[in-house]
Amino acid sequence: MTKSFHDQVIAILPKLRVQALALTRNRAAAEDLVQDAVCNALSAQDSFAPGTNFPAWMHRILRNRFISDLRKKRETTDIDDMPPSFLSTNAPHEDRIVLKDLDAALARLPDDQREALVLGVLEGMSYQELAEVAGCAVGTAKSRVFRARRQLEAWMIGEEHVGADRLKAQAAALQRKVERNTQEKTASSRV
Repeated sequence: MTKSFHDQVIAILPKLRVQALALTRNRAAAEDLVQDAVCNALSAQDSFAPGTNFPAWMHRILRNRFISDLRKKRETTDIDDMPPSFLSTNAPHEDRIVLKDLDAALARLPDDQREALVLGVLEGMSYQELAEVAGCAVGTAKSRVFRARRQLEAWMIGEEHVGADRLKAQAAALQRKVERNTQEKTASSRV
C-alpha cells in the first residue's frame, strides 16, 4: 500500500530539518526553510508523479527554496548562531574540543561539499538520490563527498590543504626513484 502524499511529507520532515540546518547553519532559519518548503510542496502536490522518488523531490524543493531565499537576502548566517545544545555531549573535555573543531571545519567547507557530505553520510542518501537533490551528475555527487571527506581529514590532522604532506612524500619518493635509475644506468654503463 502506498502512503498518501501527506503521510510522505510527515515522514520526510526529520530529514528535511537536517538538510535545512546543514544549509542555513541556524536552527530558526532551518525551521522556517522547512516550513516554506512544505508549503511549496503542498501547493505543487499535483505536479508530483506517484511512484517516483518522493524524498529526492522534497529535498530538491527545500534546496531550491534555500537558493531562492539566498538570492533575495544576499546575506550569510554565521555558524555561531547555532545553539550550543545542537552539539551537546556528555563526552570528556577532549571529545568536546574535537567536536568543536569538526564543527568549525564543516563550516569552512564549500556549501556544495557540506551539503553532499551531510546528505550522503549523515542522512544515508545514495549517490543517485544526492545527485537528484543537488541537480548534478552522480559522479559529481561522489566527487563532492570524497573531496569533503578528504578536506575534513586534512584540517582535523592539522594540514591546511588536502594532501600537502602526501604530495611532498610522493615528490620525494619520485626523486629517489629517478636518482636510483640514474645510478643504475651509470653503473651498467661502466660494466
